[in-house]
Amino acid sequence: MASSSDAGGDAHASPSRSAAAHIQGRTDSPSSLSINQLDDGFSERSPLLSSASEDHIDFTDDSTRRVDVDISQATKSVWYLILLTISIGGLQVAWSVELSNGSPYLLSLGLSKSLMALVWIAGPLTGTLVQPYVGMLSDNCRLPWGKRKPFMVGGSVVTVISLLLLAWAKEIVAGFLGLFGADSESGLVKTTTIVVAVIGVYVLDFAINTVQAAIRAFIVDCAPAHQQEAANAMASRMTGFGNIAGYIAGYVNLPKYLWFLGRTQFQILCAFASILLILAVLMSSIIPERDPRLEGPAPKDRPNVLSFFFTIFKSIKRLPPQIKRVCQVQFFAWIGFFPLLFYTSSYIGEIYVEPFLEENPHLSPKELDQLYEQATRIGTFALLVNSIVSLCTNVFLPFCIAPTYDSRPITTGVPGEANAVDKLDETSWLDRLRIPGFTLKRAWFASLVLFGVSMFCTVIVRSVNAATALIGLVGITWAMTLWAPYAIISAEISRRDVTLRAQKLRRLDVGSNQTATSSATGAQLGRNESPSDASDEEEEIDQAGVILGIHNMAIAAPQIIATLGSSIIFKIWQKPRGTPGDHSYSVVLALGGACVFISSFFVARIRDNPGMPADGVFLSEEGEVPMETLVSPGIGPF
Repeated sequence: MASSSDAGGDAHASPSRSAAAHIQGRTDSPSSLSINQLDDGFSERSPLLSSASEDHIDFTDDSTRRVDVDISQATKSVWYLILLTISIGGLQVAWSVELSNGSPYLLSLGLSKSLMALVWIAGPLTGTLVQPYVGMLSDNCRLPWGKRKPFMVGGSVVTVISLLLLAWAKEIVAGFLGLFGADSESGLVKTTTIVVAVIGVYVLDFAINTVQAAIRAFIVDCAPAHQQEAANAMASRMTGFGNIAGYIAGYVNLPKYLWFLGRTQFQILCAFASILLILAVLMSSIIPERDPRLEGPAPKDRPNVLSFFFTIFKSIKRLPPQIKRVCQVQFFAWIGFFPLLFYTSSYIGEIYVEPFLEENPHLSPKELDQLYEQATRIGTFALLVNSIVSLCTNVFLPFCIAPTYDSRPITTGVPGEANAVDKLDETSWLDRLRIPGFTLKRAWFASLVLFGVSMFCTVIVRSVNAATALIGLVGITWAMTLWAPYAIISAEISRRDVTLRAQKLRRLDVGSNQTATSSATGAQLGRNESPSDASDEEEEIDQAGVILGIHNMAIAAPQIIATLGSSIIFKIWQKPRGTPGDHSYSVVLALGGACVFISSFFVARIRDNPGMPADGVFLSEEGEVPMETLVSPGIGPF
């Protein structure tokens, strides 16, 4: 596969040189000389970072001038990527607690299945609205601490509060209403407890989406453009570790060992998840962000809630084509992923309790609660198997796939970069593990087909072991879902951002030469756009927060469809709690598998060749060079 990657690089060589020549032709001679003087001294592992200085390069001719260098593109270590992404692992622990135990907990409070399905609309609803809005707010944040960290930390605090509120809803409501003489077993207390728990679910989903939006943008901002695929692979591994930690905790009888954290299994789980989330976010906060104040003041006309929808609509229209294709895949896929996430433990649990209910259909309410609590642990074990398979896939599969989207560092036309990049082409023994022709897109496609087949089998499987095997098998799909779309989108965003920063350096260098005489400055402003025009143009470029928020809309919006569809199916096929023969969960999972089958065909439209050269990205965005002249013809569907 390495040879095909090299071939792709050769195919791009000619357009890249023509693009670089086009840019050099637009600049004046002094500017070209200034940039060309930066020929030597570049770090082998960081083509954009001078080995002589961390922040700038000073050189002197007739006058002394300073050219800033984008040190964020220095190749980062594995430990840096671990610290960068560990926060998403902590968040996943909290998410796994809600996924595996949320449905059984709400059912134990007396909520019906049909109403429970409507409660879980909170996740996709808040994801559709919250993540794009949080992304927009964080893009415009100018705090010295950074653009993303305030939302990461603030959202984590709210997540912890909502988790504890949800877990102790029964005790809080009974204690409060008990002050007014209400009986803890009265209908008023039970109804109020359900209302408080539902509010807790909505607040929890709001907070989790806030943290997730900030973390995903944080990864894009802090990881170099040529390591976006590696950074997102590491993030998927951290998600796998978070899932395993949450599901192991859910499977173990926690009151026996961690009785001091709570009275019930769910209470201890929520306390455990809260501790891990706070620790993980604090560890990721060690990574420094680029000072957002260097980007200039935030736009004065910040979008409010009313103008938010109009702004998002404009941003959707100008999404890059590659990101639009990924969003199309995600829209159909997540109709099928939603039932797997929220109903797996209940699906396994119904299979587990069926023979017990057939033997003794007249169990007491206490015996039913004990039986279903054990069923929840069995269902959580299936999710644990799913997470282990997913983690193993995240750890080992990247070594078998050629790094399609970020195999080479981004270059910006500076002489000397090419020599440094060529040294990175040396192969290692890990490169021998790559399977020829096995690209990221093809792996993603195969995983979606596997998911569809497995979900169709749920309607015929009636044993716990076989159902657990099916849920474990689709861990491969889950691993690819956490990696492939984010790697493709992050690579596109990061390449563009690096290009724009490099283009700003060229403009600053041109300006430093032209300020020597006021006439030259006036002539330049007359020929080119004014500074205010340039600023207006930059405002029309969406940053990582908005783009990732739109991508999350493509994930969250179909979950609303899945929620409504699940509610209808449960209304038709569900049976009362404690009644054997309820197969409504398997019907929902099978229909979800059909939607994932449809999504697999949209993967074929994704371009499976390396992105265009950095200069080409800038030229195509300005409309000066057609896109098709800068990229090689797209590889066939498969």
